[in-house]
Amino acid sequence: MPTSEQDFLSVIDRHFPNRGERVLLGRGDDCAIIAPAAARSGTAQNAASFCVSTDMFVEGVHFRRSYFAPADIGHKALAAAASDLAGMGAEPLGFALSLMLPEDISDDELDQMLAGMAELSLRLDMPLIGGDLSRGPALALDVVAFGQAGPSGRLLRRCQAKPGDSLLLVGEIGLARAGLLELECKGCCETDTWPAAIHAHLRPEPRIAEGLALAQILTPEGPAVSGLMDVSDGLARDLPRFLGPVGADLCLDGDDLHPEVAAFFSARGQDPVEAAILGGEDYALLACASPQRLPMVLAVLPQARVIGTVSAAPGVRLNSGAVLRQGFDHFAKPEDGC
Repeated sequence: MPTSEQDFLSVIDRHFPNRGERVLLGRGDDCAIIAPAAARSGTAQNAASFCVSTDMFVEGVHFRRSYFAPADIGHKALAAAASDLAGMGAEPLGFALSLMLPEDISDDELDQMLAGMAELSLRLDMPLIGGDLSRGPALALDVVAFGQAGPSGRLLRRCQAKPGDSLLLVGEIGLARAGLLELECKGCCETDTWPAAIHAHLRPEPRIAEGLALAQILTPEGPAVSGLMDVSDGLARDLPRFLGPVGADLCLDGDDLHPEVAAFFSARGQDPVEAAILGGEDYALLACASPQRLPMVLAVLPQARVIGTVSAAPGVRLNSGAVLRQGFDHFAKPEDGC
């Protein structure tokens, strides 16, 4: 068994080439980009292409039915997949759903789960277009999300950052992790001590509108935002994936965090900033823009926060110190919740 996600991906790479005649962008980003034969060349290729991503949501790994209401399960499974579209600056086209159903799920639970998913599907204008069904030992949902470039005709990618660029964050980091740890300790969702954190974990919102807005910001010299991704495995783990061969210097303190994040981790005797950058399932957006184009980005999305600068030196540093720990990895030893 691989001991990290990267080990597993290396096995995949040995067997499957990351290319194809109609593949504009293969594995390694939030979505793959695929184009019909007629759209493989020219500046309009993104406008004629579509993007696709898949996410599994498995009982006992991603959620527990003890504290997830059925509607929360359906909502979050679709939200996580749709967030990959947001990370490309794409607009949703639809999704396919494969379900593995255990024997102990009731008709009412199934109905509520699908109702929670349908509510988000309607809001995102993201219809269900197919899928598969199976019996199995646990509840599992596999969502394949399809999207396309928005009005700008652009799909934003990772690994576009250049030294000197500003790093921007749209959304909170660490909030969902605080909610997860609280729910794991309490064993249920009947707590209003950390309401924002618990809501962030149970009911995340994919930032489709913000991703589309970032993709559409154009200056006379070209696009204002050069790269984008969603933060799902924690900023510490996702930032190197976003940067590629360059590095970053982050500048964050407690005032940059949601008040519940600062209070929750301080109460546990942990550094809130370090805990926040390690937290997964944030579904925030991470972007980069040159200093000259930064004011235009902030004018369009004033909720975006500058959290650091891209550097030529590799590695990630937080407040001048090296970041030695990373976030969630499916194949690593799980963290103790309490």
